[in-house]
Amino acid sequence: MVVIATLALLFAALFAVCCVLLAAFIGSLLYMVILHHRLKDAGMRREEILLATPLPADVDLPHVVVQIPSFNEGAVVRRGAESASALDWPRDKLHIQLLDDSTDETADMVRAVAAELRAKGFDVVALQRIDRSGYKGGALHQAMQQTPHDFFAIFDVDYLPPVDFLRVCMRPFFAEPRTAFVQARFDFLNPHENALTEMQMVTLDAHLGIEQATRCWAGHPLPFNGTCGIWQRAAIDAGGGWKGDTVTEDLDLTYRGWVKGWRALFVVSVGVPGELPADTQTWLRQQQRWQDGFRHVSFRMVPEILKSRDITPSAKVAALLHLCMSLNQPVLLVGVASGLLAALLAPQLMPLLLTLFVITVAWVLFCATTFLRAGHNFIRGGEIPPLAFGVVLLRFAGGQIATVVRSLGVHIKKAFSKPKPVVFDRTPKKGA
Repeated sequence: MVVIATLALLFAALFAVCCVLLAAFIGSLLYMVILHHRLKDAGMRREEILLATPLPADVDLPHVVVQIPSFNEGAVVRRGAESASALDWPRDKLHIQLLDDSTDETADMVRAVAAELRAKGFDVVALQRIDRSGYKGGALHQAMQQTPHDFFAIFDVDYLPPVDFLRVCMRPFFAEPRTAFVQARFDFLNPHENALTEMQMVTLDAHLGIEQATRCWAGHPLPFNGTCGIWQRAAIDAGGGWKGDTVTEDLDLTYRGWVKGWRALFVVSVGVPGELPADTQTWLRQQQRWQDGFRHVSFRMVPEILKSRDITPSAKVAALLHLCMSLNQPVLLVGVASGLLAALLAPQLMPLLLTLFVITVAWVLFCATTFLRAGHNFIRGGEIPPLAFGVVLLRFAGGQIATVVRSLGVHIKKAFSKPKPVVFDRTPKKGA
């Protein structure tokens, strides 16, 4: 009996620790909302000033390489390539690389569209690899070696930059030459296609409008979002170049460059529309890839951040809080398991465990609701009325539960199977 009672107390203590950690992780979102309101006016003024920086005459503008990675994307590659060719930049200084790893008929489409655009006078090359080693990171790394130029605008194949994207987003590099990259905000081609895409719109608006914008304004580490941004070669080289040993090569390079002293800019006022996954299984696979990659980068970079002498203590705390968000799912799973075991071993602890659970859930819901609504109000001006927004929140909660359940299944499967190499599970595009 003593052993059982001791185990029950240990599991109850572990449950309490997990509740506190979850409350702290999710509470950081509420902190970001508060910080956002404090810094918004100054941050938006700075953005306005940077985007008003005069560009040199066309003859003195730098060369820009537009990189469009693709893998079995189908006809959507044509739209992406044509959108890149329409960018307003001197024709002799605009270079387009179609980074294609396709194993289906897309490969022929990529070669055809490259040839058509070249016939119209554009510098377009189709860089097609025999294998997908390193996946997107490997493709970006190899493509960089094929050109001497210093600026790389990266777009996933479904994103359609506005014609003036380069004219606007290149300006900050002239104002602040030590800028690693300029990240534009995602917009969406199909936000109201169904309930899932509407929920994603709200979630991503909060991520971009609250998290990304505020990190930029506060001087915190600003993760690259993988697309809709312009990188400077010197910053890529300083971070050790693109690597393909993680499925979140964007976050990985961001932190490696940040540790070396490079900083970035998030531009709220420039939106680039792209396609949201419209079916649940595709979205769940995307979320799993992001979660796995986030944890991988966190384990890799936390020691580097802690031992750095060039990063201030406050910046280290901001970086660690951001990276520790990747532990949400593991902490939640451990917390649920330990709480259930404590209740089974000592039923008399049920009231205490249940009270702590209800308090934690209420806090999580309050922070998440505040965070999501703040992002929606900032980006969309509150276009979804409160009652309808409540329905979106229910979908969001259901989506989070689904991702946790799927993640649990994936990790259980991994525990009972041989280790496998990292595989990049791309998000298919329909050309919405």
